[in-house]
Amino acid sequence: MDEIDLKKLDSIIGEIESAVNKLTKEAKGIQAIERNADRILASTKMLKINVSDVLADFLGS
Repeated sequence: MDEIDLKKLDSIIGEIESAVNKLTKEAKGIQAIERNADRILASTKMLKINVSDVLADFLGS
């Protein structure tokens, strides 16, 4: 089984967050894009929380 690279996962989540922020900026007020981008950012936040919890557990051991 391949090992999970939590730092890489964290980096990818950061890239998603950055891309969504760029998308929102480029949407220039298109409400449908802004609302969906907000949903993506909320999901991204949950991913970050999940990864940070696992990292904390891993580093705390």
